Amino acid sequence: MFDLLISPSQLLALSKDNVVIVDCRHQLTDGEYGQKVYAEGHIPSAVRLHLDVDLSGEKTGNNGRHPLPNREAFASKLAKIGISNASQVIAYDDAGGMYAARLWWMLRWLGHDKVAVLDGGIQAYLAAGGLLDAELVALPAAEFVIKPTLEKTYSADDVLSALGSNQLLVVDARAAGRYAGEGETLDPVGGHIPGAKNYFFQRNLDANGCFLSAEVLKQQWMATIENQALDAVVNQCGSGVTACHNLLAQRIAGIAGAGLYPGSWSEWCADASRPVATGPTP
Repeated sequence: MFDLLISPSQLLALSKDNVVIVDCRHQLTDGEYGQKVYAEGHIPSAVRLHLDVDLSGEKTGNNGRHPLPNREAFASKLAKIGISNASQVIAYDDAGGMYAARLWWMLRWLGHDKVAVLDGGIQAYLAAGGLLDAELVALPAAEFVIKPTLEKTYSADDVLSALGSNQLLVVDARAAGRYAGEGETLDPVGGHIPGAKNYFFQRNLDANGCFLSAEVLKQQWMATIENQALDAVVNQCGSGVTACHNLLAQRIAGIAGAGLYPGSWSEWCADASRPVATGPTP
């Protein structure tokens, strides 16, 4: 079973029995990008899930840019594309796991642990000799039953009530500029949740877009978390996507227990009564 990462060589050697490969490619500035590149060529037998349509729920204007969908509706969608409780799911993208990690986390949110991210994405797969296929894939429908969640979530109220205390440590996965409130392009308000620390998700990756070793990741993450209890660490980002990348990196490092604030900054800043801080991490 692969439950964190799978290398291209492991994927190429993997028996395809009960394996579902999911193309998660996406661009925040171009909602049509993922479908376009999927049609041009994808890993053979891969189905596709769209971040905005499939990996997000209905937006209300105050629940963030990528709110979580209803769990039952998402489970039904997984079953429709051929994912069952017996499936080994492999998620990939072309952005260092930025979007694939969202599917990794969401499956775990439904209690499914047989899910891994393709390390290095489609680029590493091609470099390893993998081939692409442009054929539209439709797998037989399956049955997917929700199990007890393997992930912990926090609401805006949870975070708000802990401000000014040591109850929770919020870690923001956005780039340093957006965290500081400089050059914000995706959300109407710049800045960060007061007291949050900044850990840009791309720090988890090497120059080739693959995850760093468990040892290096552990050093980096422990330096950020310091003495905070792991079960009191809350990961957030702009809309609950790249925070999942940080959660995956923590698991690779052997650090378990942290949770996700799904609404993240885009939900937080939608309510003007919630405090906002600016500037770099102290």
